[in-house]
Amino acid sequence: MKTIFLCTLTLALSGLPLSTKAQENANQQFTEDLAQLKEYFHIPGIAALVEKEGKIIYEEYFGFANIEDSIKVNKNTSFPIASLTKIFSGVLLMKLKEQGKLSLDTPINEFLTQSKLGDSVLVKHILTHTSQGNLGENFYYSYRFGALTPVIEKASENKFHEMVSSEILTPLKMDDSWFLNDSVDVKKHDATFAKPYLFDGETKSGPIEYGVSTSSGLVSTAHDLLKFSRALDDQSLISDTTRDFMLSAPKEDLPYGHGVFVQSLDGIQLIWGYGQYDSYSSLFLKVPAKNSTLILLANNNFMSDPARLIYGDVTSSLFALSYLQNYIYGEANLPISRLNRKKMLAQALASSFMGRFDDMEWEKSIELLDIVFETYPNYLEYAHLNLLHNLMFLKTVAFHKRFGEFNTFDDKIEAIGARLLKNDPKNPYTNVYMGDFYDGKGEIEKARIHFQTIVDAKNFSTFWYTSVAKEWLEENK
Repeated sequence: MKTIFLCTLTLALSGLPLSTKAQENANQQFTEDLAQLKEYFHIPGIAALVEKEGKIIYEEYFGFANIEDSIKVNKNTSFPIASLTKIFSGVLLMKLKEQGKLSLDTPINEFLTQSKLGDSVLVKHILTHTSQGNLGENFYYSYRFGALTPVIEKASENKFHEMVSSEILTPLKMDDSWFLNDSVDVKKHDATFAKPYLFDGETKSGPIEYGVSTSSGLVSTAHDLLKFSRALDDQSLISDTTRDFMLSAPKEDLPYGHGVFVQSLDGIQLIWGYGQYDSYSSLFLKVPAKNSTLILLANNNFMSDPARLIYGDVTSSLFALSYLQNYIYGEANLPISRLNRKKMLAQALASSFMGRFDDMEWEKSIELLDIVFETYPNYLEYAHLNLLHNLMFLKTVAFHKRFGEFNTFDDKIEAIGARLLKNDPKNPYTNVYMGDFYDGKGEIEKARIHFQTIVDAKNFSTFWYTSVAKEWLEENK
């Protein structure tokens, strides 16, 4: 059986800082990895920066900002960063908190004029993505984050975009960052703007998603985002105490702080965020213990979409793993076996996604999962939503049409689903996966339990899984 890896796992194991030669090797390997990932995910252009201890140790630009006019990506190329805007919003809220203009314990309804939420939902619940289900208890990435726009505007008595400019962009001299209000803004920056692209079997022009809020709307460059990253570290924006609060989760086991993802990997803290529009994607990843930062920008959505980063695990991204293995793990002397497992799972997840364009990718995903389960048989110890998503994706109707009946992983799906629901019984993603699973097996009453759980759950905003559940229940009265 052939093992499929996009990137070669080559780690320095000394536990010492990278030497000049090791640094060159790491940069070379990272370049090779990014080039392969760019090709694999059909990304037209990528901007990449890695900083270490205040110095840029890696800077490369791949491909085209505009394919039709043969304009290559360079240091001045600007990309819509989508949800990375949330980190800027988090900083503004922290500044307002520092200034005594805002309490995060204020009910969100005091700032809303319509579409009000429950009276117990506080600003901090929206900011930490813990406003759904049992307040403050569970993380569900939510579009409710946009409700923080009027919070900032009322607390500051200023428009959101003006606050971003006056409090962050202007002081940091982020001169190449701007807002995606409308086509007029794009026209002003046409010379440096990365054109949007989609891939659906072939690369074609994609849409630009206009609008500015606390959730999205900022356009930036890799170098401007590096200025922002440095300012988070040197108290240019908020104090160390406030920053540490921002980078803390409301509960120890949750993957999100106050406007930014927080995650521990083998004892090392990862601070990160991602952006995803239909035609753009981005990744911002900091490792404070190593004084290192990764910034990646792309002009299609495949840097983010295949990795299901919405579930809060950056190690499902092959891009993030390449950075971690080339620049972080070697110095920290961390366990390679765990990184290997994460890499295989990330590749299996990516292959299941890319299978919609190439049937062979479905088979690659199965091969990799077989290897993972054989090599690491205690799968419940590392089971997570992305793994369940991957396994269920392989059971879709499209897959059945190509390969016939497929029951290889049924026992694992059932066991993983039960494990995840034990910890979070009302998780809508787990419930929709398990509802689909039992529906596919013809176990209608078991499926009904999961779909009914989604519909009956209190304090959840309507999302795609709500529509799926309601439609199924209607068809199976």
